[in-house]
Order: sequence, then C-alpha cells, then structure tokens
Amino acid sequence: MAGGLAGSVVFGLVMAFLIPDPMLEIVIPSMYGLAPPEAPFVGWVIHMSHGAVIGVGFAALLTAKPALGRSVGAAAAAGAAYGLLVWLVLAVIVMPIWLPAVGSPANPPFPNIGLLSAVGHLLYGVVLGAVYAGLVE
Repeated sequence: MAGGLAGSVVFGLVMAFLIPDPMLEIVIPSMYGLAPPEAPFVGWVIHMSHGAVIGVGFAALLTAKPALGRSVGAAAAAGAAYGLLVWLVLAVIVMPIWLPAVGSPANPPFPNIGLLSAVGHLLYGVVLGAVYAGLVE
C-alpha cells in the first residue's frame, strides 16, 4: 500500500501539471458521481485510494512471484510493466466505458490512448516497485 501511495503522488503530480484535461478536478471524481466536486482535493483522495488498492494488487503479485522483487531494480521493472498493464486495462479500456455509463461530464474517446497517461502510469509503477522492494528488504 505504501508503494501505491508513493506512486500515486508522483502520478498525481503528472496529472496536475502536465495532463491538460481536468483529471483530478472532474474526471476522477465523476467516476463516482462526484463531479463537479465540492472541494478540489476530492480527486486527489480518490486517486490516492485507487493507487493504494492497485498497489496491494502488485504486492500480492510479487508475493506469488517473489523472483520479480528480488532487488529494487527488478521490482521497479516489474512495477513499470504493472503500471503499463494498469494503464492499458483501466485507463485505455475501462475508463472510457465507465464514465459515460455513470453520466460523467468528461467522456474520453474509446480507446483512451494518451502518451502522458501512459507515462504517468509507468512512473507510478516504477515508484511502486522501488518502494515495495525497499520496504521488503
């Protein structure tokens, strides 16, 4: 969970400063019917929660396949692959289906392929893996 939270901070900064869409203010809260949010931090809270849960999934994977986390470098590489898999499944496929289904005012195209989103998820995974390995050691 700690690695997921750390990775979420890094990815959140990418969203806040590099991704032009109002991801943290509108898109993420609207996944749960909260757009427009009453407070700007709602998107951050949800984003951090997602990162923690996804981080627990990564920890379960590395517990089942301990060779992936033998070193910080190996765990960071596994995290990078995991981050890109999360991007492909959740951001590219699930999110553009989910948002219109819940009546979101922000509906990305299907598939939702964005370079900065991919980079953000990749950074999330690298930080997730590195923190995980550092804590396990």
